[in-house]
Amino acid sequence: MGRDFRWLLASSWTSNVGDGVALAAAPLLIASMTSSPILVAAGAILQFLPWLVFGLHAGAIADRFDRRRLVMVANAARAVVLLALCAFLVTGVANIWIVLASAFLYGTAEVFVDTAGSTLLPMLLKPADLGLGNARLQAGFLVANQFAGPPLGAFLFAAGHAWPFLLEAVCVSLAVVLISRIARTPVPPRPSTGSSTGSGTAPTGSAGEAAGSAPGRVKVHTDIAEGLRWLWRNPPVRMLVLIILLFNVTWAAPWGVLVLYATEHLHMGAVGYGMLTTASAAGGLLATVSFGRLERHMSFATMMRVCLSLEVVMHLAFALTTQGWIALLIMFVFGFYAFIWGTISTTVRQRLVPHELQGRVASVNSVGVFGGMVIGQALGGVIAQAWGLTAPWWFAFAGAALTLLLVWRPISQIVSARPVLDEAQANEP
Repeated sequence: MGRDFRWLLASSWTSNVGDGVALAAAPLLIASMTSSPILVAAGAILQFLPWLVFGLHAGAIADRFDRRRLVMVANAARAVVLLALCAFLVTGVANIWIVLASAFLYGTAEVFVDTAGSTLLPMLLKPADLGLGNARLQAGFLVANQFAGPPLGAFLFAAGHAWPFLLEAVCVSLAVVLISRIARTPVPPRPSTGSSTGSGTAPTGSAGEAAGSAPGRVKVHTDIAEGLRWLWRNPPVRMLVLIILLFNVTWAAPWGVLVLYATEHLHMGAVGYGMLTTASAAGGLLATVSFGRLERHMSFATMMRVCLSLEVVMHLAFALTTQGWIALLIMFVFGFYAFIWGTISTTVRQRLVPHELQGRVASVNSVGVFGGMVIGQALGGVIAQAWGLTAPWWFAFAGAALTLLLVWRPISQIVSARPVLDEAQANEP
């Protein structure tokens, strides 16, 4: 699929190794400084809160500027934050507030990395190769971020608190070098006439105008408004985003204090906590080789209902179990159906959204994902503080069950909706 794709793939895999290391090390670092469920949950919240603040702007900005350079600059900023955190840890002056501030700054840079990075693949590959390209990127995420990184992060944290974050800084810096090898990623073209979405907005002008003037900043907000209007007027996509928001609220409530649940309730230790994420990744890898067979034998609507039903059962199982090995089995099943759900929901959304709005609608979807996580983790911290470490699982079970009842029928309408084609899509073979 070309040299540029190989550089993108190498950069993505390398960055995901570092992110996977931090996936286990960051909660362990926070838990080593405080036993407060609220502060532990705050660490996760401050990594995702930037999506609520900057997510929509990142989507619009990624549509106007050189996306490769945007990824490089944002990754460089992440490396600086990590190196500063390592310095604080080595000198012994780090405290919970410095760690939480680092989480917010790192999360802010990650918003721009993920948003711009997600738009690079369609610029490098032919449409026929996008499925294979996405599969290879997703495999890298599962292997590096979910499978190999977390146990490595837990082991390095046991050796010294700064080691996992130093390795992450090296990985992120190397990712900058690798993605710089991509030959070119032109600024995406902007229409010179009215939008084909029928939203009635004014012409958006050129990327160069947006880069150097106050009117350009206004046009970024106009782009955001156009995407939001289209989403509001499209009931199937709107309902899909709403489902993702609600289920992320219930899912994130116990996940925000998962490190305390694993280490104090299940007595699994730091390495056992890292193995939970590894078990989830193993389930996801099985799903990658099973998806084609499932797609041939089950409709998307049926698979979506099965996945959301398993989500309800998963919360109940975690609330009841007291054994670490049972928790690992539950997490394996979670990884399997979570990958299936993510693949289906992304595919359905991409089929229904015109090309020129893909970035902005995807950013709204991401804001819904992380907005739900922020709300859920905040609730989970408060609930665990008041009623114990299993209480967030009971909250998640009740909330997910109620949400499933409300969305059971609309799922069929979402899957059967007709795609909205823009001119470029209509001319594709």
